[in-house]
Amino acid sequence: MELIRESVAPSPLLKKLNWVDWAYALLLLTGGVFALHQYGAYMDAYEKWFLMGAVAGFSWLGWFWKPIRMLIIGIAALSLFGIDQYHADLGRGEQAFFLKFFLASQTAIMWMNVLFVLAMAAYWLALFARSEFPGKVASGLTWSAVLMGFTGLMVRWYESYLIAPDVGHIPISNLYEVFVLFCLITALMYLYYEARYQTRQLGGFVLLIINAAVGFILWYTFDRQAHGIQPLVPALQSYWMKIHVPANFIGYGAFSLAAMVASAYLLSIRGILASRLPSLEVLDDLMYKAIAVGFAFFTIATILGAMWAAEAWGGYWSWDPKETWALIVWLNYAAWLHLRLVKGLRGPLLAWWALIGLLVTTFAFLGVNMFLSGLHSYGQL
Repeated sequence: MELIRESVAPSPLLKKLNWVDWAYALLLLTGGVFALHQYGAYMDAYEKWFLMGAVAGFSWLGWFWKPIRMLIIGIAALSLFGIDQYHADLGRGEQAFFLKFFLASQTAIMWMNVLFVLAMAAYWLALFARSEFPGKVASGLTWSAVLMGFTGLMVRWYESYLIAPDVGHIPISNLYEVFVLFCLITALMYLYYEARYQTRQLGGFVLLIINAAVGFILWYTFDRQAHGIQPLVPALQSYWMKIHVPANFIGYGAFSLAAMVASAYLLSIRGILASRLPSLEVLDDLMYKAIAVGFAFFTIATILGAMWAAEAWGGYWSWDPKETWALIVWLNYAAWLHLRLVKGLRGPLLAWWALIGLLVTTFAFLGVNMFLSGLHSYGQL
């Protein structure tokens, strides 16, 4: 009987929940049911399950990390308002005031880009001026950028269905969309660790990699004119894409975060900005946790990708260039974690390894598309 009581006992997290926590979950559930009723006709069975899974997942996330609640509610409110402004007419994107200047997908994403640039400037000002106020402004700008970016993606999802029902798809299918997703995931992970470690001194470093992605988005938009919504190629018309791609980019975002922390670590041990940066112990711990999270999600993404490949191409692994380089990335971070956890290695070597690891990861993501061809060649530059 004692074992039975232990098995049904609520988890420590559930014990800590109060009425506000349950009200938040109920609000998400109400929003999910409304979205299902309002837009269910556009969704296939998998998307409906993903919607309700997202309600459960974001409920737990809001319980675990309370600051994200207002972000989720804000994304839902702005997205639904923006969608409502269309009145099922895509042409209103250039006519309705709120769509044209704030909430149409392309406009919202441009706001995201501007806010990330301003946030980076504010973080560096806070670091060099040793001032708390610009640091708080930088955090607020980063949260605002994430809000506008996710709103842009949600509205873009709806816009794809306004083009034609068979064109509609989740906006994580091309380089433009996944670079936006990368910015948002990396920023959210940084914001979580910023609160956890109670330090804003690393914001300028992390925003450097985010703004490198912003630069790519701007180049891809204005030089290549490649930001438009395109129909999915047949191989991407799968429910696997909806879970494989986000898992992959959580991994990419975590590895990028670790690399930028590693750059701060290497500067600090050389006495550059050492008095302004967190201690080497904090930097080392954050670098490790980011890589551990990234490795877990990258492993999940690789397994999901193999299952998708089996369904699409009839085999789990074909040594396609993308698959080969994904394996190289996985082995790189597996070795990093092995050396730290089993061998107890610390210090500059692992920091350099994390920094160089980002170059390996970048080639696996972009370089393969640029220089190699294979089954995964969907996002050429």
